[in-house]
Amino acid sequence: MTHPATTAEVRERLWEAVAAGDEYDAVRTVRAALADGTDEESLLLDVIAPVQHKVGEEWAADRFTVAQEHAATAINERVVAALAHHRHWDTGQRGRVTVACVDGEWHAFPARLVAEVLRLRGWRVDYLGAQTPTPHLIAHLHHTDPQAVLLSSSLPTHLPRAHSAITACQAVGVPVLAGGPAFGPGGRYARALGADLWAADAREAAAALEAGLARPAPSAVRQVVDDLPHLADQEYTMTVHSRGRLVKQTLTDLEDRFPAMRGYSDIQRERTAEDIAHIVDFLATALYVDDAEVFTAFLTWTAGILQARRVPARSLLAGLDALMEQARDFPRTLGLLQDGASAVRSHPVPRPDTRV
Repeated sequence: MTHPATTAEVRERLWEAVAAGDEYDAVRTVRAALADGTDEESLLLDVIAPVQHKVGEEWAADRFTVAQEHAATAINERVVAALAHHRHWDTGQRGRVTVACVDGEWHAFPARLVAEVLRLRGWRVDYLGAQTPTPHLIAHLHHTDPQAVLLSSSLPTHLPRAHSAITACQAVGVPVLAGGPAFGPGGRYARALGADLWAADAREAAAALEAGLARPAPSAVRQVVDDLPHLADQEYTMTVHSRGRLVKQTLTDLEDRFPAMRGYSDIQRERTAEDIAHIVDFLATALYVDDAEVFTAFLTWTAGILQARRVPARSLLAGLDALMEQARDFPRTLGLLQDGASAVRSHPVPRPDTRV
């Protein structure tokens, strides 16, 4: 007599199929588990979600290429779709909600999982997918009048756009439930940006909706400084407007501070410019929310990525030093750069792998 596979066994089988690039085996795995009695919500959140998380970890550790990461994500998306199409749909008796990603946010997989869980829980869900421009989101709300908007973002650099979306939704009388790593530990940036609620995962989001969110009274859109008065110093605005110049000057200065760069190919220089642009973007976001952790967390993550690719972290420090030279007249910016450099210096250097 055979016994139904445990969740851990199903997860391992799905991982093997995804890592091998075998979409059909991946779909067969979850459908077999469903037939054996594993409920669909557990498959979504306790099997598929952890497998997708591992895909990201494999890319960060340089064990997956970008192409492999994209292929694995596409397979997981097809697996979710296969489960959804296997389902008998209900009428959405709990009410109607909208699930969308912040404008610019391409990481739509977490939002898709939330949408599917809410459908399982009896909600009618309008899933708008990746990077939904705020004007189009608001037009949709006028047309559908949902009970709430669930706004997802994975990258903190999208927080300024998230802020605009939150205030615009509330201005038309729709409460906002925020979710995703962009909103910080415990959702602290969601609160800072005025979201009505934050949820750590799909189950928390479902519970929050079931408990009920009060509708805000329709009103004029709040001004940014109403929520974030520190922005009155204009350092965020100046950093954003100077982005191109900062990247260009830092790239030039790096050749003196990090001589190895003089031998870089055109492709290596292009990637270095992209890395500097990401640093400036995260610096601007830290200025926006007035929190150094946004910046330092990104830099230590970047240091780990560089080390996995055998690029010395001192190249990162050289870039930060070059940016400091350009930020001498901006105290908050300079302080964030100094905090970032300290975080990188404290980042542990991995020991050489001596395994045979």
